[in-house]
Amino acid sequence: MKKLIITIFLIVFALSSFSQREFSYTEGDTTYTMKRYVFMLLDSGGTVSKDSTEAAYYQQLHLNHLNSMAESGKLMVAGPFEGGGDHRGLLIFDVETVDEALKLEGEDPSVKSGRLKMNAFYWWGAKGTVIK
Repeated sequence: MKKLIITIFLIVFALSSFSQREFSYTEGDTTYTMKRYVFMLLDSGGTVSKDSTEAAYYQQLHLNHLNSMAESGKLMVAGPFEGGGDHRGLLIFDVETVDEALKLEGEDPSVKSGRLKMNAFYWWGAKGTVIK
């Protein structure tokens, strides 16, 4: 019985450690802290603007949405890919779950209209990384 309780405790501890969003490790005299973010690819959707006025309108709505998420502190990085193609851009969120990021970006008018579609997954990066 004691072995069973210890085994259950170790399993619960191991599972809880994987659910953490940060971990640190030391290499020599330097400690690195890694943090789990949500990386999202924005791909072309099936809907295409009929004219440049409509395209500009949805682009402005899209940028307003991204700015709002950035101001809230949940969107850390956003940008388009050069040259277009099927992959239109990327977003990196500082949120707890992929579902939370999908819900946030799901409110983007360009996603709602079918101009963009989302593909999100977890990504580990160095905590505090800044792109300048």
